[in-house]
Amino acid sequence: MTYLLDANVFIEAKNLYYGFDFCSAFWDWLIMQNEAKKVYSIERVETELQGQDDELSEWAAARGPGFFLRPSSTMPSALSSVAEWANGQNYDQSAVSTFLQVADYYLIAQALADGHSVVTRETPAGGSRKRIKIPDVCIGLGVRCATPYEMLRAERARFIL
Repeated sequence: MTYLLDANVFIEAKNLYYGFDFCSAFWDWLIMQNEAKKVYSIERVETELQGQDDELSEWAAARGPGFFLRPSSTMPSALSSVAEWANGQNYDQSAVSTFLQVADYYLIAQALADGHSVVTRETPAGGSRKRIKIPDVCIGLGVRCATPYEMLRAERARFIL
């Protein structure tokens, strides 16, 4: 299985539980899994991370297109499918407009187009129509979705001293 990571996976890991200063093994694991062709993200997530102007943005800049995938040739039809789903779900129009402009839209489309699983810290919206959330779209389109912890367990990640 291959995974596409949402920006919040990187940001929360850096800020909370896998800081560069005390758990570099997490970041090394991501690089190793990318080299094994199991873990990626997309260029729009890279752009979000670059905007942080911190250690995470430096880490992301060092990864490049081998880690942050460019749109595949199958993306246009997947983008259409994701947009059609979003427009057909009775979300507030402002929620749909916002969703179609952010990285989440492209992340899900890339996963749909190429058969990846999406990894995010987001949780389903619980019926709210004010914001389109990644897990809801993934469920609606049959795209696999996992939390970072589910990915780490499935891939048997070990950060041992």
